[in-house]
Amino acid sequence: MNPSAAQDPLDPRDRPARLTVGVVGAGRVGPALAAALRLAGHRPVAVSGVSDASVRRAAALLPDVPLVTPAEVFARAELVLLTVPDDALPGLVEGLAETGAVRPGQLLVHTSGRYGARVLDPALRAGALPLALHPAMTFTGSSVDVQRLAGCSFGVTAPEELRLAAEALVIEMGGEPEWIAEESRPLYHAALALGANHLVTLVAQSMELLRTAGVTAPDRMLGPLLGAALDNALRSGDAALTGPVARGDAGTVAAHVAELRKHAPATVAGYLAMARTTADRALAHGLLKPELAEDLLGVLAAHGEGPGFGGGSGEGPGESTGGTR
Repeated sequence: MNPSAAQDPLDPRDRPARLTVGVVGAGRVGPALAAALRLAGHRPVAVSGVSDASVRRAAALLPDVPLVTPAEVFARAELVLLTVPDDALPGLVEGLAETGAVRPGQLLVHTSGRYGARVLDPALRAGALPLALHPAMTFTGSSVDVQRLAGCSFGVTAPEELRLAAEALVIEMGGEPEWIAEESRPLYHAALALGANHLVTLVAQSMELLRTAGVTAPDRMLGPLLGAALDNALRSGDAALTGPVARGDAGTVAAHVAELRKHAPATVAGYLAMARTTADRALAHGLLKPELAEDLLGVLAAHGEGPGFGGGSGEGPGESTGGTR
């Protein structure tokens, strides 16, 4: 046996670096991705950030990497991560391309869920190689984010000739690439926002209500319940629906609404909207009996205020749009 074959692999810090990496926008995402790329053997060389929080994150996750201007990041790095808010991305790309900061052959990666690769067209015309790599993960801005990237799905959009390069970068960061067509990016992002962002709101409201009801440790009470509900939903979809709405317990739902109006009126609209959507799905999948659905929907219509309840406008509550990263 070759003695060298029995040796442990080199520490990533001892491997020859393949790409120099820069980060524009030291929010919660960029430093974590750069740190993951460093573990894969790449070398972060520059980061830009403005706020005190950005400076602290960069120092914690990318120690010894200098904090410089965005233009200097482009000057130093072969691979640049654009990790800025969605609404700021188009203007940033146009400005950097116009000033000549973008170099031919430079890999340019943005992490917006909303946009595909087309938002990078100004940089593409300057010779850059555009990639959209969106991690389907919530970030804290701490080192735990790097660990959470293991097995994380990334929404990948890129020109066909760069598809392998994009997928390789995702794999190097520990993620799983999922190809998303350019025209499907807004829908893809809306789906993630609906599931993840709104989940936080629902859980926070639930904990507040439990505290109002006298529960001293609402997190401990909800943890097993919500964990089981999430697992069941991921495994079984609508077949996992339980509770008074899915059972058609109209009286219980009416009592819920009455208590919410008394103790937390701001939660009523959300409760009614989710109850109506749950009822529609339970009815469509045969979980809610039609004879019970009539009374239940009557309760929801009676308590609803505004379009979406009682048939006034013909618009369902789920048809409003919104949601950000």
